[in-house]
Amino acid sequence: MAPLKSSLARTVGKLLGVQKDTDLSLRGATQNSRFVSIYPDYQISYLVIGGGGGGGGDNSGAGGGGGAGGYRVKYASETPGGSGGSESAFYIDLSTDYPVVVGAGGPGGGSSSSGSPGGASNFSTIVSQGGGGGGNLPSTTGADGKPGGSGGGGNGTPNGDVGGSGSFGDGTNQPTATPVPTQGFDGTAGFPGPYTTNGYSAGGGGGAGQTAGASSSKTGGNGGGGKASSITGSPVTRGGGGGGGFGNESGWPDGTAGTGGPGGGGNGGAKDSSGSAGTTNTGGGGGGSGYNVGDGGGAGGSGVVILRYPNTLTISNPGGGLSLSTAPVSTDSVTTITSGTGNVSWT
Repeated sequence: MAPLKSSLARTVGKLLGVQKDTDLSLRGATQNSRFVSIYPDYQISYLVIGGGGGGGGDNSGAGGGGGAGGYRVKYASETPGGSGGSESAFYIDLSTDYPVVVGAGGPGGGSSSSGSPGGASNFSTIVSQGGGGGGNLPSTTGADGKPGGSGGGGNGTPNGDVGGSGSFGDGTNQPTATPVPTQGFDGTAGFPGPYTTNGYSAGGGGGAGQTAGASSSKTGGNGGGGKASSITGSPVTRGGGGGGGFGNESGWPDGTAGTGGPGGGGNGGAKDSSGSAGTTNTGGGGGGSGYNVGDGGGAGGSGVVILRYPNTLTISNPGGGLSLSTAPVSTDSVTTITSGTGNVSWT
């Protein structure tokens, strides 16, 4: 009598009458992965904007405008390289917590300092740099605007100076990586002297969608314009650069400061006035200071993180730390995160 054989030595295919040994065998053949997630894939949209840079202070000339925070956007309906961004699709896993940081706006420069950069914002691995601070240091040659998500503007001095470049900026500063992260644009230079003829005319800060306007004789540079997004259901422009300041003294020519870029950029200050702050939760750059000791640059506006996802899902903030609100838009839900550091997850 032949020895008994365990049924486990047979393939499932034989037991069921299906000859698919390599796919279905319980022992012997190496298996290809057959794991099937219990979670469906959910592709979501996001908008991540860094905090705007602060406008430059006033000591040796009018302060440059602060740059807008970096701007990263992807809509779920887009393919990589589609309109509005070149980001890869983002799929969430319902078993995962995703880190979120909303960058603060950078403080404006005081009577002898440049503006500070804004804080970076992120959702998971999507990072937007903070905007660069506007230039101004006690120097006869001026101070450059600082690099960042968008570049800060240079201060206005007897000789003028160079505006800061926007790191990962579009156009000439676009990196070679593919896909290319969409960030911001350059600030512009302060206008050369002599200040007795031209006054102190500072450069504007770069915006999320546009290079800052150039400074000129008796006129500070305008902040670069931001970008519009409809992620919340209607178009909203965010990420404007700060306007460059203008300064003069008695007997010098009058002039005007630069205006903040559309999308939350603060206006530059003229003589005896400080720059205006960028608008909260737009990543707008602060306006540069006018020329008079004691005037300061405006603070940059804080950033924002906005997430849009199917309304069959519910978002939560495990562990707290984030200020968020959720509203329905069509068949989706939109969560706007206005401040804090923490995690989000979905069920």
